[in-house]
Amino acid sequence: MEKKKVVALRYKKGVDNAPKVVAKGMDLIAQRILEIAEKENIPIIKNEKAVEDFYGIDLDDEIPSELYEIAAEIIAFVYKLDKQHI
Repeated sequence: MEKKKVVALRYKKGVDNAPKVVAKGMDLIAQRILEIAEKENIPIIKNEKAVEDFYGIDLDDEIPSELYEIAAEIIAFVYKLDKQHI
């Protein structure tokens, strides 16, 4: 059985140079991260390839430039969601 993994990214324009991994975990930790995200109204995007790509990055590290494109797609989607809820 495959383990459930999640990764949380943060990007604050003007603060962060690039998106960074702020949380990640498997199974019970993954479930807890998802519960916190739901409680805090943080968008949850299901993208297994992105999770696999980002999972190897250490906590609080910026993502490498080769992952900017997928991160930009995710961030653009989140911004679009935010605008729809304003």
